[in-house]
Amino acid sequence: MSLPIVTSWTFYAASVPAVILLGISKSGFGAGFGSLAVPMMAMAVTVPEAAAILMPILFVMDVMGLAAFRRDFDWKLLRFLIPAGLAGIVIGALSFRMLDERLVSGIVGAFTLVFLAQRLAFPPRPDSPHPPKWLGGILTALSGFTSFVAHAGGPPINAYVMPLRLAPVVFTATMSVFFFVMNLSKWIPYAWLGLLDLRNMATSIALLPFAPIGVVLGIKMARRIDPKLFYRLITIGMLLTGCKLVWDGFIAG
Repeated sequence: MSLPIVTSWTFYAASVPAVILLGISKSGFGAGFGSLAVPMMAMAVTVPEAAAILMPILFVMDVMGLAAFRRDFDWKLLRFLIPAGLAGIVIGALSFRMLDERLVSGIVGAFTLVFLAQRLAFPPRPDSPHPPKWLGGILTALSGFTSFVAHAGGPPINAYVMPLRLAPVVFTATMSVFFFVMNLSKWIPYAWLGLLDLRNMATSIALLPFAPIGVVLGIKMARRIDPKLFYRLITIGMLLTGCKLVWDGFIAG
């Protein structure tokens, strides 16, 4: 008996680059570019379907990232981030059926662009104070929420963690652990919402071979890249993500 699977060539034309880009992001650039994956796939399927298809792929990427950066996590920071992120996951799960997906995308995109504009207008100095923890808690909860809705948790948490000026490998490792926990916590709510059906899982298996390509590329980049270039690339990724999400949420029809 053959498995049901998405067969549209336009889906794979969008999804294969999305999976590779997500792998690079997961292992090398802390979800700066990774938030583009669902919007790219949503050109061919719905946002919930794209998010569900990515679940097994994210698990494989998360495990590979954890293995590569297992000695570089900032545990003190994670003890603060994870509870706030899980609170956002709970809010996302409980409100998922009531959400307008396009509006959520547009709001996340607008927030991302405002954050980048603020950084350009008032660039941080080496002696700038770190963002307050209350703001970090809000942004991290928002990251958990948007991660649940559309795997777009990167921009909100980057807005808090980027100003902490972590070393690239520490930044990447810490984000790997954070999103591993967030993604693992989504499985039961996604199943409860009926998103993990046989068609989505079979399609995910078809895309799975492309996951290691992005992960390996990202790991190599993260260990060799200059910190200034690293954060510049994250900024570019957030800019592209913000523009795409605003387009999807407020402009595209």
